Amino acid sequence: MPKVRKKPCRICRRWFQPDARVGDRQRACGKPECQATRRQKTQSGCRKRNPDYGIAWRLDQRAAQTPPPEALRLPAPLAQLPWNVAKDQFSPQGADFLGVMSALILRAAKDQIRPYLPDPSGLASRLPIFPKKTSSSLPHTESRAGDHNGRRGPRTKRKTRMAARAPRRSQEQDTIPKPSA
Repeated sequence: MPKVRKKPCRICRRWFQPDARVGDRQRACGKPECQATRRQKTQSGCRKRNPDYGIAWRLDQRAAQTPPPEALRLPAPLAQLPWNVAKDQFSPQGADFLGVMSALILRAAKDQIRPYLPDPSGLASRLPIFPKKTSSSLPHTESRAGDHNGRRGPRTKRKTRMAARAPRRSQEQDTIPKPSA
């Protein structure tokens, strides 16, 4: 066999002589710490490439047990459901699948809600109303200084439209006739 050249370990960066049987494919030295770290990296990469494998394997192992296994341990709101009824209706493997799927949905929902938790320190302060335009590049924005209650939009437009539709009265109609004596 040809002699393999020394190379640096990818974990500890020390030079080592690779095993002749492995040759150029060996990436880490023979130290137990480096081998354990290499194994962890390989296994985490495999789990990232196949995220469903672990759950499917556990469900298959539970289904293969001869006495039917007890119900899965699930998070708080899911533990209150009647899983024995689901096991009777869907089979133990179907009930386990529903439990795992429900826990996954619950975890995803909690992850979505977590950024929007209320601030316990108090109410958020309101932003001040600026008397000037909010953006000078947009010609359609109006000043908020003369606006009452901070309202703009349909209500103001409706008043101007109604005023435009109303028939104009003459000055004679505005004066109230005096009763003749």
